Amino acid sequence: MPMRAGRADAIRQVREIIDRGGVGYIYYQYISVTGRIMGKGAPSPHWEAMAERGLQTWIGGLTNVVADRSGNLIGYGPATPELLAIPDPETFCQLPWDKRLARVFCTVFNMREDKTNPGGFMDADCRGNLRRIHDRFQADHGGLHLRHGCEPEMMWLNRGEKGGHAGGPTKPNAYHIDQFEALAPVCLQTVAYGQAMGLDMIQGDHEDAPGQLD
Repeated sequence: MPMRAGRADAIRQVREIIDRGGVGYIYYQYISVTGRIMGKGAPSPHWEAMAERGLQTWIGGLTNVVADRSGNLIGYGPATPELLAIPDPETFCQLPWDKRLARVFCTVFNMREDKTNPGGFMDADCRGNLRRIHDRFQADHGGLHLRHGCEPEMMWLNRGEKGGHAGGPTKPNAYHIDQFEALAPVCLQTVAYGQAMGLDMIQGDHEDAPGQLD
């Protein structure tokens, strides 16, 4: 598979980040059809080989390894060829909560042995599809780009004496600023991690449940 212009330089730049930052292990990630972060991991000395040749992976990673009521795996059979995940160097990021680790997102391709579309884009790779759709959008609309956001909602719970949860650290008082103050350490750490990974954190809410934050 030919290497696109500038990719060799991007791979070398990632190696510099790995060596300078002490990264020892990399998560090679792709997204399943339901939005789960899937993939493989590999020690960082193998970065160049993974970036140039990709990682052999399983279609079950894209389809969540789900079976129907008869026990048949949905979307593929036992003889289905495996896939090839090729990392996108521009998505490489050292993880701020453990700098020994990093992640990079991959585009997923069919293996060269595939009978219908050898070496082609895997049509169940939702991230790859979105990226290609956006590229077409930019080409059709003079370089404009689409933006999106998400509202992840979480429950932060206290740990009980036996290890189970013991309620939330806040009261069910929606939007009361005291609830934000009680969760301030969580908010500050989450924002710091997000900003370190290039995410723009814009606002948060506390709604009706103890420990709820979005």
